[in-house]
Amino acid sequence: MNIAQIKSVLVFLLFAVIGFGPISPGCLIGMYIVLARPAWFAKLADAVYAGKAAADWQAPLNAGSSHQVRLKAFLSLLTLFIIDILPVPVTPVIALLIIFSRPLWFYQLVKRVYQ
Repeated sequence: MNIAQIKSVLVFLLFAVIGFGPISPGCLIGMYIVLARPAWFAKLADAVYAGKAAADWQAPLNAGSSHQVRLKAFLSLLTLFIIDILPVPVTPVIALLIIFSRPLWFYQLVKRVYQ
């Protein structure tokens, strides 16, 4: 685990604790990232995926415009935001799984959002 992963895990553990209630901070931040595409998140994603085997990144990006990808990502986060109204925080659990496993599809999604 690298430093970026550890910091991200700590943030999402905090989100899991404060996420009990009607507002999901992880989803709100995610929706902001999809809309505004801040440079800090692209750097964070690169840092979290640092050290991953280079052979894992040889798969080409799926076709599709950045606008379509951003719309689908935003709608997915909106759905998670609605689901997170339940007393069980779903988004932090999904985020923790992504941080630990670092799947190729998520890194490609980030790259497509930032195209």
